[in-house]
Amino acid sequence: MACAAIVWYCAGCGGTPPPNIVIILADDLGYSDIGAYGGEIQTPALDGLALDGLRFQRFYNGGRCCPTRATLLTGRYPHAVGMGAMVSSLNSLPQPGPYQGYLSQEAPTIAEMLRANGYRTYMSGKWHVGEKPEHWPRRRGFDRYFGLISGASSYYEIIRDQPRIRAMALDDTPWSPPAEGFYMTDAFTDRALDFLNEHPEGDPFFLYLAYTAPHWPLHALPEDIARYRDRYTDGWDVLRHERYRRQLDLGLIDSTWGLPSRPQHLPAWEDEPNKENWAERMAVYAAMVDRMDQGIGRIVGQLRAMGVLDHTLIVFLSDNGGCAESVAGRNLHDSTAAVGARGSYVAYQEAWANASNTPFRLYKQWMHEGGIATPLIAHWPDGIGAPGRITTAGGHVMDLMATIADATGITLPQTDGRSLLPVFTTSAVPAGERTLYWEHIGHRAIREGHWKLVYDRRRGEWELYDLSADPTELTDLSRHLPLRAERMAAEWQSWADSIGVRMTPN
Repeated sequence: MACAAIVWYCAGCGGTPPPNIVIILADDLGYSDIGAYGGEIQTPALDGLALDGLRFQRFYNGGRCCPTRATLLTGRYPHAVGMGAMVSSLNSLPQPGPYQGYLSQEAPTIAEMLRANGYRTYMSGKWHVGEKPEHWPRRRGFDRYFGLISGASSYYEIIRDQPRIRAMALDDTPWSPPAEGFYMTDAFTDRALDFLNEHPEGDPFFLYLAYTAPHWPLHALPEDIARYRDRYTDGWDVLRHERYRRQLDLGLIDSTWGLPSRPQHLPAWEDEPNKENWAERMAVYAAMVDRMDQGIGRIVGQLRAMGVLDHTLIVFLSDNGGCAESVAGRNLHDSTAAVGARGSYVAYQEAWANASNTPFRLYKQWMHEGGIATPLIAHWPDGIGAPGRITTAGGHVMDLMATIADATGITLPQTDGRSLLPVFTTSAVPAGERTLYWEHIGHRAIREGHWKLVYDRRRGEWELYDLSADPTELTDLSRHLPLRAERMAAEWQSWADSIGVRMTPN
């Protein structure tokens, strides 16, 4: 235990108590979906945290659910902690290593780090970094847990005939939703509030609230859908341009951020024959984000009622960009059910994901900015200087563990990240450029300062971008600067070899 922590927890010592920590993770949320990042969806809770806190112009994640969650929890690249791809199934016998599909026991989690230093640790929501009971949250540092052990699920029930069995748990015990009156997003919020209500006064706490919203299937409550029923009838092209203009007006981006054209294989809205159904899908998606924000507002209200809001570091982000996937092949959709209702099982798919990721291109799973750039809001009245700022400082989800250790005075375990506390407190940018690496199912990237080399496995070629002049990856410079591209590709390969990346065929 760090000496500073001993002083803080010593009764009567008079030391400054460490901050409480709350990390809120959205699932498949696009860069522009919330109001503070240009969206039209009603997100007053998150917008309020942004106005009283700090927004990162561009913060990086791992490009998909499992890798991002593994990195968030450990401060390590996902391959280093067994999550180079996705979680392994319950009945599998995975080979230990970078692709074992559960968190390595050798890497401490944030919860383990904080609990060893006197924190109470709570999690509510989606785990998705270990299906077997020996890999569940209570085995990785959490005092209390409620949520979805598995990946995507119905928001109303656990569907038993999905391709992979879904499971929920309360602490170490399997748990099943009631037959009626259950909605996943609200259940996660409710249980998080229970943990806070039961928390012993005076002890520091860590809450990890990992929503599944707005990941498919599109499920939302009627009263939330009603607010957006007619909002999206102008279509995805209009929406993308509206959001882009708001981002400019907010000062989130500037004119150097070009807006990529709609991909040629996607129809223009005026050519779409089924406009009503697609507008309904986006309305349900918006309602899902809205309900998540309502829950976040309840969490903020509880922290305020406890008298600890000013002394709590709240961080909000998404695990990846908007999702272009279709789920039609799962054959779980009842065509007689309204979109959003129990029995329906659809996604909003690529055209709307393209709007969600404004101003970037491509999506979840890709290592282009549309896949790996997330909003990040930090709120901490006792610790954030000049609130309301938008910072251009770089950051990555691996930095959260180092930042929390720095903010609490706790000795940091091995990490691939660095503390962002200087950005929080003094508007400073961490000294020195660094190189960041990504790989997921064959998609690859390396960012070195303002240069980014990225590989789309479908094309089978590296692309080179100068993000200082071309933040949205419009102009590939690989043929104009082949030596730089070759050098960066070799550097990526050296990292890949060192961490055990398994090359995926194109």
